[in-house]
Amino acid sequence: MKLNQLKDNKGAHKGRMRVGRGLGSGKGKTAGRGMKGQSSRSGVAIKGFEGGQMPIHMRLPKRGFNVPNPLRLNAVNLGRLQVAIDVGKLEKGAKVNSDTLLAAGIIRRKLDGVRILAKGDLKDKLDFEVAGVSESARAAIEKLGGAIVVNKPKPKVSKDTPEKA
Repeated sequence: MKLNQLKDNKGAHKGRMRVGRGLGSGKGKTAGRGMKGQSSRSGVAIKGFEGGQMPIHMRLPKRGFNVPNPLRLNAVNLGRLQVAIDVGKLEKGAKVNSDTLLAAGIIRRKLDGVRILAKGDLKDKLDFEVAGVSESARAAIEKLGGAIVVNKPKPKVSKDTPEKA
């Protein structure tokens, strides 16, 4: 077999429909767009238009609030840290921050910080320098004698907010 003899399986590629190419093509005359009117012509912007009546998405009340620049934190469970200690990727009593977690392969990339969660059991003492800790994780770490330093990450500056000089 040679490269010029390679071909796809029969039916693997379906040809595109050529619309508006005569009555014998199966999609001739109106090209599948029905009869006259706005939707038979190009440049249709009819979705959501209710004939001049106030559209439903404008009549209904708006609720909630979306934070414009949310912090993206890596969530790390205590059980995952214990597995890393057992395997030898983290040392007992080591200082845990985003750099050491990245080097150990626990997190894939540094985001705005690390938040420690309490799922799983931690058996060895560790010192933490992170962006956040859940209350139950804090209790478990302090029970083992570990220290926790919470460094709040700086909020990201969006393009819309003016910088102060």
